[in-house]
Amino acid sequence: MARVIVVGSGIAGLTTALSAAAHHEVVLVTKSTLGQSNTRYAQGGIAGVMFAEDSVEAHIIDTLAAGAGLCDEEAVRVLCTEGPARIRELVAFGVEFDRTDGEFARGREAAHSYPRVLHAGGDATGARIEAALVARIRESRAAILEDTFLVDLVVEDGRVAGALLRFADGEDRFMPADAVVLATGGAGQLFPYTTNPAVATGDGAAAALRAGARLADLEFYQFHPTALTTAERFLVSEAVRGEGAVLRNAAGERFLAAVHPDAELAPRDVVARGIAAEMAAQGGLPVVLDATMLGASFLANRFPVIDQAVRASGIDWSRQYVPVSPAAHYWMGGVVTDLDGRTTLPGLYAVGEVARTGVHGANRLASNSLLEGAVFGARAARALDTDDVSAWPAPPRPVVTIARNPVSDAPPFSRAELQRVLWDAAGLLRDGAGLQHAAAILDAWSTAPLPTDSIRSLEDRNLLVLGRELVLAALARTESVGAHARSDSPAGVPATAKFREVAPAC
Repeated sequence: MARVIVVGSGIAGLTTALSAAAHHEVVLVTKSTLGQSNTRYAQGGIAGVMFAEDSVEAHIIDTLAAGAGLCDEEAVRVLCTEGPARIRELVAFGVEFDRTDGEFARGREAAHSYPRVLHAGGDATGARIEAALVARIRESRAAILEDTFLVDLVVEDGRVAGALLRFADGEDRFMPADAVVLATGGAGQLFPYTTNPAVATGDGAAAALRAGARLADLEFYQFHPTALTTAERFLVSEAVRGEGAVLRNAAGERFLAAVHPDAELAPRDVVARGIAAEMAAQGGLPVVLDATMLGASFLANRFPVIDQAVRASGIDWSRQYVPVSPAAHYWMGGVVTDLDGRTTLPGLYAVGEVARTGVHGANRLASNSLLEGAVFGARAARALDTDDVSAWPAPPRPVVTIARNPVSDAPPFSRAELQRVLWDAAGLLRDGAGLQHAAAILDAWSTAPLPTDSIRSLEDRNLLVLGRELVLAALARTESVGAHARSDSPAGVPATAKFREVAPAC
């Protein structure tokens, strides 16, 4: 029986840990309390082919189209083909998806050709899934370590031998393992405006990079179009627009039909940039979401979580418009894996948002993220049963490197300053000059090691290394594609390279 450390307690980590615990000694590590993850905050739902009128091929086509030509088709086929079984497994675990007349309720979201999105508790899908999986993991044989932080991966003889963890008592201790599975989610805290919780600081991706694993597609960061313009940037799900809500500018006019024929239900990158352009044209004022046609009763019943948040901000959205603007939401890039979660570093697996499986390409299709965590978490758990580390796949291709060029007058480092630099230079719209300047500032900050005396300082170290790699990836891809938009992109330049790999930190 092997010892497996699973780091992260969202849908990907919990799925992996539950499946692996049947055959292995599993230690589930989470840096906050169990259940605090991006999964918990997912509102829209989980996409899957659960209706006779729908088809796996249609789901594949929609996913490939949203990915702007850069998806790995084999990975997409795995996701869409195995997704229905994983959804049925969630039902068996106790997730009660909403139903209408005895059948699953069907939600519509942008870029889906069919209303295939299942939801639970209206807009509390992620929370319901998280609660069911947490209950099951507590019943399992897995050991659970809460308030435990992944400091670094430990590599011996060319393979991962365990993890250096900071425990709740503040002490760092090495925990040996036969395999480590990263399920640490994304890094929304790279930006000042994000729908992600405070724990989303890219800890697993940064640790993998330092250990020698390869990362890719870091330029592709998805900005959700509609976040409530309060300090915490509360997400207003795309499903609201799927039910018929529309976006208006300061003059009360709809504007997205001039941007894309699908208007409010165009792919997320298109809607987010359309909103940003409209905001710029009206002096930075947010646009507004008009859901008044849906009525108070429907809004409260279909979107109870959003309804409460919007009303808490002083808005009766059954009668008033809701001010919204884009916010960082989901990282399509991450640690490069194969279809079973294996990274390029023997003994290390990655699943969920921290992984770059290729299913999302340049832009994730709405509600495919929960599905990805369930599908690839289960596949990684099966691979743990049979893997021979000596037969681990070799790294797929040479690494691209870019020289450092630090500026001498960089401002003092702080998380807030890092977030400002990234929002300005590597947000919704980028250009070469801005990215070059940002890279020089990040290089200057990287010349001196940051302190590691607190969890926050460890998080800052992770955000800095990942922020630098995001900027360098955005510099390397000179064409605009999907969520990566450059105002200086040459007209007609095709999206050529499948992905840009990141050199492991040595």
